[in-house]
Amino acid sequence: MDPRLEVTHVTADPPAPPEPSNDQPEGLLLTVGEAAERLRLGRTLVYRLISSGELESVTVGRLRRVPAECLAEYVASLRRTRGPGAAKGNSAA
Repeated sequence: MDPRLEVTHVTADPPAPPEPSNDQPEGLLLTVGEAAERLRLGRTLVYRLISSGELESVTVGRLRRVPAECLAEYVASLRRTRGPGAAKGNSAA
């Protein structure tokens, strides 16, 4: 048989795993940078929120981590603080 006519089998690469969405937390503990990305805040501000106690964090050895569920708790506390009328754009001025 002519080697130029030889058939080779080509297999497709396995499909890439789906990228994590914002609906599904990637992990239980987030780095401060990951928490900042999810909140769409700067890393320095997130460190300030942790220092003030507004955002809960834990230490694992020498590492500072933010539990994923604490992000939702922080946002909920912001909403409670603002009050019901503030979300609709009503202002006192």
